[in-house]
Amino acid sequence: MPSAPLASVLFVCVHNAGRSQMAAGFLQHLAGDRVEVRSAGSVPGEQVNPAAVEAMKEVGVDIAGARPKVLTTEAVQASDYVITMGCGDACPVFPGKKYLDWTLEDPAGQGVDAVRPIRDEIRARVEALVAEIDARQGA
Repeated sequence: MPSAPLASVLFVCVHNAGRSQMAAGFLQHLAGDRVEVRSAGSVPGEQVNPAAVEAMKEVGVDIAGARPKVLTTEAVQASDYVITMGCGDACPVFPGKKYLDWTLEDPAGQGVDAVRPIRDEIRARVEALVAEIDARQGA
C-alpha cells in the first residue's frame, strides 16, 4: 500500500507557463511520489513557454505535456507549501500553510539561452525545498 505524500506543494506564477511549470517539473522529478505537486497561475497562459520546455528537456525533465491551470482557492487550501513567483497579492492566504516568495526573472518572451540560468536557479531552490521537506519529516 503506497504511503501518503510527505507534503503538498503549490507553485504559483502569473501565467503558469514558465517558472511554476519548471519548478513543478523539477519537484516531481526529484521527489517523485514523496511530494504532491501542483502548479497554477493567477492569469494562466495559453501554453507552457516553449523555451522553458526546451530548457527542461536539456536536463532530462519533460514538461511538454503540462498545461497552464487557473489558481483556485481549493488548490491553496489543499497545499502545505504555497510558493509564489511574481503573482503578487493574487494568492489567497490561509493559516497553517507555509508561504514562500521566490523572486525569479520571468522567462516569458525569452529564448532558451536566457531561460537556462532561471531554470538552474529554480532547480537549486527546489533541491533545498526537498531537503527541508525531508528534514521536517525526520524531526
